[in-house]
Amino acid sequence: MQRLVSTLLAFVVIAPAALAQAPVAAARSDTLNDPVRIMVSRLDLARYKATVKGLTQFGDRRQGTDRNRRAVDWIEAQLKSYGCTNTERITYEYTSPPPRTGGRGGARPQTNVAQGGGRIRGYRIPTGVNTDSLAQKDPKLRALNAQPAVDGQRQEVYCTKVGTTHPNEMYIVGGHMDGHGWGEAANDDGSGTALVMELARVFSSHDVKTDRSIRFILWNNEETGLNGARAYVAQREALQGKEEPAGSGKFPEPKWLGMIQHDMMMFDHGMPRRMGRYLPSSVRKPT
Repeated sequence: MQRLVSTLLAFVVIAPAALAQAPVAAARSDTLNDPVRIMVSRLDLARYKATVKGLTQFGDRRQGTDRNRRAVDWIEAQLKSYGCTNTERITYEYTSPPPRTGGRGGARPQTNVAQGGGRIRGYRIPTGVNTDSLAQKDPKLRALNAQPAVDGQRQEVYCTKVGTTHPNEMYIVGGHMDGHGWGEAANDDGSGTALVMELARVFSSHDVKTDRSIRFILWNNEETGLNGARAYVAQREALQGKEEPAGSGKFPEPKWLGMIQHDMMMFDHGMPRRMGRYLPSSVRKPT
């Protein structure tokens, strides 16, 4: 988390308000008042763990279920409690794609492979995601995750730290809140969701000013193929940098400058080999 805060600082040029009036040279020379040090000190590992735990109460948060909708409501309430009160939602419709067919016209069976938008580090191998509800040995989790996904309306929530100098430009910090597997989706992607929420908490402090805007968003429908992110782009892309209403200085969709995505923060890929490749065994061992 410390590295991520430092990365964001480099992009958006932030500082607690008390330091904003101080000469730059003086701020740099005084390490005790260094903005990076101050912001990092506000990260709270206990809070992060508690948020991961809070997300697990909704089971795997599979999209298209009541448990997913309750999780979205809970995330929004948490963001507001941090002071990130200008929360909004993207609403879209999702329809499951037809079953894929094999080369001979028969239905291709479900396989326990990486899903949700791509391969893991270039490998298409078993990832440990459970695709069989009966393989879940805990009866409480089986009951919690029993409701199947139904096509229809989906929502995802975000909140925005508005920049003081360039509110018309924005960096996006995201993670997907949906999961699957008939478990608790603590790692994939409760770990990334909790990190985005912890960053939103720290950056939402009243004494923190950002040069550019930062949007903290928790995607839905990632496991089905990045559908929540695609819906966001489809709805918001054309609105980038447009002031609304004219002359107000408000930009509902600032221009996108970049994005930092968080997924499976507790997953150990092992040490890379030549050309950045990873040992197949290393991607099978969640920590």
